Parts: sequence; structure tokens; C-alpha cells
Amino acid sequence: MAVAIDQPVADFEAPATSGHTVSLAGLKGKQVVIYFYPKDSTPGCTTEGQGFRDQYAAFKAANTEVFGVSRDSLKSHENFKCKQEFPFELISDKDEAICQLFDVIKLKKLYGKEYMGVDRSTFLIDDKGVLRQEWRGVKVPGHVDAVLAAAQALNNA
Repeated sequence: MAVAIDQPVADFEAPATSGHTVSLAGLKGKQVVIYFYPKDSTPGCTTEGQGFRDQYAAFKAANTEVFGVSRDSLKSHENFKCKQEFPFELISDKDEAICQLFDVIKLKKLYGKEYMGVDRSTFLIDDKGVLRQEWRGVKVPGHVDAVLAAAQALNNA
């Protein structure tokens, strides 16, 4: 069953960079931003990741952990994270379990070809594991600021 606003998000466990395994249950007590992006080291994904990197201290001040998720391998994620100096972990979802939980695999079109790909999306989960806000079909400019404002407002609520 896919996630829904104001409903608890089902626990998941997945491999992440730096040898971590991320589980939602292990993050109780902290707000969580999970952003899904199509592919490591592509222009839009790099810009989006840099935005989260540049605002990371503000997210931490709002008791919020940030995770990026794509279907890329851990090796690809490690290279991307290192090159861009991301202070947060990237989750590898090669089997698409988390993508399916959040319903972000969509039919896309590139140069007239249709394929199933990750719809750029972001989710804000509160400190009790309940989904409070979602952004789907994200356009990168201004997006991180909107997510940060929502995280800060939720933290102060």
C-alpha cells in the first residue's frame, strides 16, 4: 500500500552510503525528508542534491534528517556523494521496494521513448513516522527552500 498524508509510513530497511542501513523505525524521534531522484550525477539531480547539501545545517537545526533515494548502486551513490560532498546518506533502492512504497515509479517519455522511471518527489515524515507533506513531479528551482520551510514549521508546531 502506498503512503498517504497524515498516515503512518510503513517501516522499511535499505542499504545506504557510508556502510549504513537505514530504517524508518530507527529514525523515530526525528523528522525525515526523503527525496527521490532519477539518476546520480545528472544535472537536475546534482543541483537538487547540492540544494539539500547547502541547507543541511538548517535541516539539522529543525531536527530533520535528509536522505536521497534512487535506483543507482551503492558504488554509484558513494561516488556521487563524495564528489558533491553531501553530508547526508544516499539510499540504494535497486529492487524498487521504497520507490513502490512511495509510488514514485511513473511512465516517462524521453526523446519520444516511453519508459518507467523515478518521478522526482520529496516526502516529509514527522518524528512519529507519519507522512505530513509530499511534493510530486518536483521542479528543482526553489524546491529545497519549500521543503526546509515545511520542516521548520512542523518542528515548531
